[in-house]
Amino acid sequence: MLSPERLALPDYEYLAQRHVLTYMEDAVCQLLENKEDISQYGIARFFTEYFNSVCQGTHILFREFSFIQATPHNRASFLRAFWRCFRTVGKNGDLLTMREYHCLLQLLCPDFPLELTQKAARIVLMDDAMDCLMSFSDFLLAFQIQFYYSEFLESVAAIYQDLLSGKNPNTVIVPTSSSGQHRQRPALGEASTLEGVEASLFCQCLENLCDRHKYSCPPPALVKEALSDVQRLTFCGFLVALSKHNGINQALGALPDKGDLMHDPAMDAELERLVVRSRLHRTSRQHRAEEPGAFGFQRRDKPEAPETVPSASAPTPCLYRWEPRE
Repeated sequence: MLSPERLALPDYEYLAQRHVLTYMEDAVCQLLENKEDISQYGIARFFTEYFNSVCQGTHILFREFSFIQATPHNRASFLRAFWRCFRTVGKNGDLLTMREYHCLLQLLCPDFPLELTQKAARIVLMDDAMDCLMSFSDFLLAFQIQFYYSEFLESVAAIYQDLLSGKNPNTVIVPTSSSGQHRQRPALGEASTLEGVEASLFCQCLENLCDRHKYSCPPPALVKEALSDVQRLTFCGFLVALSKHNGINQALGALPDKGDLMHDPAMDAELERLVVRSRLHRTSRQHRAEEPGAFGFQRRDKPEAPETVPSASAPTPCLYRWEPRE
């Protein structure tokens, strides 16, 4: 059933909001590239299976990075696929380096850029060496923020640098002012005595950014809540606060809560079925191998009578009878 919000939107706005044209263009490109194979079972079936895969989130597997980051749904689908594919890394308690996590990402997206993986690792490691070990849950939550909100975070980094240097990104030029001076924060010498920037002013700038930002950004109310307990903060501290805030993780909707990252009942049940099936198959093969004559061999548990070689005059047994046609 269509929601009231959907019915209130004009068609072109709904298409743009859901990125329908992006998926139609991608589907047509794949159709043209594989038209010989697709013609065997029909174009209608191809489009049905394509959009089913989009709804299920499996359409991003092994695709190029430009497609994976093309829409918010693609990004969320990639995060969910990465979690489900490599959740056992965290479940087993393994710790990996940034390079090793990047190799896992490349298994799903061969041209995934190293830079994004490095930025995610810096959120976890901060000032530590980049070759330090990280838990799966810590890396995944940091990677989620950096990957899903990458364009938003680039704008936030520019705002942070302006505030750090004493500029106010929200400065308004007063037209009647003869000098055209900007209203700004104290001079750089005064601001540099403390680490980071003032949290309240930083939050104000982020609210204005979210109002005009065309890319995905976390809900401003949750950002304000994540920074409510600090008076000053660094950019790295801001990223850490976002990655650890459960409300922001829930609003994004790609991953479960941190306490449930190691649990996936549907996938666990499927893996258990595969393990049981593999064990039954292996047991069946082993049982057949132990039977006399299995796989064309006969057991030699006890000595047998020596075989006698028939003489040339002895009749050869006839397995098939051929009779002339009358």
